[in-house]
Amino acid sequence: MKFIVVALLLFSSICLQAQTLPLVSKIAFGSCASENKPQPILDLVVKHKPDIFVYLGDNIYGDTRDMKVLQAKYDSLAAKPEFQRLKKSIPLFATWDDHDFGENDAGKHYPFKKESKELFLKFFDEPAQSERRKHEGIYTSYLFEGNGRKLQLILLDNRTFRSDLRLYRGELNRQAKYFYPLDYYPHQIKDSILLGEAQWAWLEGELKKPADIRIIGSGSQFSIAFNGYEAWANFPHEQTRLIELLKKTRANGTFFITGHVHYAEISKLKQPGCYPIYDVTSSGITSTWLFATPNENRIEGPVMDNHFGMVSIDWTQKDPRIKMEVWDINDNQRIEHTISLSEISFK
Repeated sequence: MKFIVVALLLFSSICLQAQTLPLVSKIAFGSCASENKPQPILDLVVKHKPDIFVYLGDNIYGDTRDMKVLQAKYDSLAAKPEFQRLKKSIPLFATWDDHDFGENDAGKHYPFKKESKELFLKFFDEPAQSERRKHEGIYTSYLFEGNGRKLQLILLDNRTFRSDLRLYRGELNRQAKYFYPLDYYPHQIKDSILLGEAQWAWLEGELKKPADIRIIGSGSQFSIAFNGYEAWANFPHEQTRLIELLKKTRANGTFFITGHVHYAEISKLKQPGCYPIYDVTSSGITSTWLFATPNENRIEGPVMDNHFGMVSIDWTQKDPRIKMEVWDINDNQRIEHTISLSEISFK
């Protein structure tokens, strides 16, 4: 226990100085966790001994404009013994999604986003002098380095700056592939916003930094096909902009980890002139959904039970291997998909 405490203090000190940390090889992640329900998945995470755990949003179900209510819900999560065991054992990293941001599918017009940000940063022990506290929104990045290798973790904010979604009205519901009512449809004009110009400029700077592998964490799924629900597919010009930014910066080794949808899957997006963009979705610490939507980019899954995701990197190989997994509530491996770094690199 003494070693863990010292390690976590060192971790906090390093984050405060430059957000550069020792190289890691096992990254666990998950999302969609009700503070009102038991979270035994967290004990399974601890059992698997990852180097870090990444919360990808809906870390609580706040859904309020009353900051006292939001604080109370964070307090409920903090009081859970399984969360306390996770926090004591594994360094935590986090971004948010709609429900912990404030309201279902909310964006830039949520009126208490500044107050919500302060509660979020306080809960996840963000250092007082962190750069994250100095700009609007909660986007941030970390660099893990060792043995001549670098891993970059980029956590996006897909809430603070996002334009309103376009409510669906049309004929697509009558097509056979959509067996459910659609909520939204894609923006057709490029002045609609997902990340915002300040975050885009920051992201370009991050992608220019040297790194072997880059993991981008986003509350909303990136690589899925349009399904009528909330995702990057509702902002196709922003999705294309990120692909073009990867091409411009020649940022190799980039893939996504995402949440939001209450099931797990791996998607693979192919775009001309770019390597395929993998997206490992882990969404269901406590939440589940009745069905998985159509997704022509899905290559693994779906997993409809509670679960967590894991990425393991074999740095010993000349061409590092990246294993993507999903483990369910019964500690069964439900998804395993392995790629080489060269598969997601510009030639």
